[in-house]
Amino acid sequence: MEFLLVTIAKVLFIFGVTLGAFGPILTWVERKQSAVMQDRIGANRAEILGFTIWGLLHPLADAVKMITKEDFVPEGANRFLHWIAPVLCAIPALLTFAVIPFGGHYEIFGVKVNLVIADLDVGLLFIFAVSSLATYGPVIAGWASNNNWALLGALRTGAQMISYEVCMGLTIIGVFMVYESLRLTDIGAAQENFLHWGIFLQPLGFFMFLAAAIAENKRAPFDLPEGESEIVAGYFMEYSGMKFGLFYMAEFLEIVTIAALVTTLFFGAWHVPFVSTETLISTFGDLPTMLIHVGTFFTKVIFFIWFQMIIRWTVPRFRYDQIMHLGWKILLPLSLVNILVTGLVLLMLG
Repeated sequence: MEFLLVTIAKVLFIFGVTLGAFGPILTWVERKQSAVMQDRIGANRAEILGFTIWGLLHPLADAVKMITKEDFVPEGANRFLHWIAPVLCAIPALLTFAVIPFGGHYEIFGVKVNLVIADLDVGLLFIFAVSSLATYGPVIAGWASNNNWALLGALRTGAQMISYEVCMGLTIIGVFMVYESLRLTDIGAAQENFLHWGIFLQPLGFFMFLAAAIAENKRAPFDLPEGESEIVAGYFMEYSGMKFGLFYMAEFLEIVTIAALVTTLFFGAWHVPFVSTETLISTFGDLPTMLIHVGTFFTKVIFFIWFQMIIRWTVPRFRYDQIMHLGWKILLPLSLVNILVTGLVLLMLG
């Protein structure tokens, strides 16, 4: 019973943080951060009783608008596939959080708590298996919409996501070679020492993984599947209302997923730099240590969300041939070289 209650609490916490906090807030961050970078005011119109709260009411206004907007299905479209496609985009982004640890092991009021929903031996493989399912959503959406521009966006999406899945998978091999585990909790625990963070042991892997992950999420500068100047709106051209909102939300949830993975694999997971878990527990106890670790983890996540937004509003969109060139002719060979060098270093170190 204790295990069940703890698991339910962790699931509710993750859903609350991702869907209840990060998802809506990121729609505001997207506008406000771009406005600051471009010397504009940004979202500031939505108000309640004259209070605008720096534009923070805009996510609520967006939600009301999407709920009340007409759910349009074009003539000749496959209604079932048209409906299920946005769901297939949103679910994988949430499922990956099942194996991402946001803290370590603690004993709270006599109950042992491990801050991960499912501590799988093959956590990294689970993430790649689930994230690969996200390819089906845009592809099905473009095909089911009975629209040539949407279909072209779907074809671009399929080619881009499959290409960069190969690169993203190979960039992570160096990480589990170094930490000798596919379990994300083991990888996080191994980074307690600041010098053992993945960014120091796999610097090339970090930059390649981040580039491939952003390409997987179809965010600028890799947003060719929805290139407005070429194919109007891409694979979700014929979507409106809450179904469009699901596509929109899935993209922001994947931003959070990428930030959480980068934090776990390369930036010390939940650990505070230069302060060991043993020191924190002996000083403050298990419960305050758990709160400090959770706060540290999500602070790092927020930083990498901000960093992805910086990239999104700084780097111009690639041409499609440049995206394919980067994936197959640059990232793929570099990831293979990274695996070879990592293996040689580990061999020399015994």
